[in-house]
Amino acid sequence: MAVQPIPLVPADKPANVAETPAPQPSRPRMSTRNRLIFFLTAWLVVLMPFMFWWSTWFGRALTDKEMREYLNDNSHPRHIQHAIVQLGQRMSRHDPSAARWYADLVRLASNPREEVRSTDAWVMGQDTAGPGFHEALLKMLEDPSLIVRGNAALSLVSFGDSSGRPQIVSLLQPVAITAPSAGRVMDTAGVGTAIHQGGLIAKLQDGQETRELRSPITGRVRTLSTATGASVVLGTAIATVEPGEEQVWEALRALYLIGQLEDLPSIRPYQRELPEVPERLRRQAVETERAIQERASR
Repeated sequence: MAVQPIPLVPADKPANVAETPAPQPSRPRMSTRNRLIFFLTAWLVVLMPFMFWWSTWFGRALTDKEMREYLNDNSHPRHIQHAIVQLGQRMSRHDPSAARWYADLVRLASNPREEVRSTDAWVMGQDTAGPGFHEALLKMLEDPSLIVRGNAALSLVSFGDSSGRPQIVSLLQPVAITAPSAGRVMDTAGVGTAIHQGGLIAKLQDGQETRELRSPITGRVRTLSTATGASVVLGTAIATVEPGEEQVWEALRALYLIGQLEDLPSIRPYQRELPEVPERLRRQAVETERAIQERASR
């Protein structure tokens, strides 16, 4: 029978003694200074987004002192917007305390910032008894901003005033983006891109100057008429933006009350059963036409 070889054992280590693992070097401890820096950084990572959200969230209730300060904070337009939105919420609850700032709402109708005027026009429709509201809204129908004109027209409907009907109809229609000067088109948005009001549609290189073409409404890029790199002249069509769902919804609801037969060509595209037309818009468009037809028959 074959003899199994016996494994050799080093002379200085007995065969019956288990091998002791070599000691592992201890991990260096983080210094107190580094620990403080680490925790401070982690805290800021959490705190900064929260502080940004807190400072820009219009739902945060303002005290009367903050309301007064925000309405007059011309260096921070979002503070003014925040105060206006808060006033609108008080007005919708029929809170009598809101009336003390009605004069500020009338004053802000001529604020140089478009976003302030737009919010202001919307909120003034919350109280048809507000002194000066009706007159201010009528003036805003001539505002250079499409959205300000539209919001003023929508608010006037609450007053039983259909003076802004043409502006409301325009809210249903795509907006054309044209070249403000000659130049070369650069960095265009893609067809179908969802875009916010003020969102970038394209850049136009005009010599040494770069102009940014931005959307006046929230919506979606429907068409692009020029390719990136193309040279264009003043007034050339660059793109069209179709209005967003909320804008169309409010316009259809207003036309349900004041629409006329000549408005139907702008309403009927939203009656189609298409993927890009939400069902609630389709139903509202059908109801709006029915109401217009009934008024015309009477």
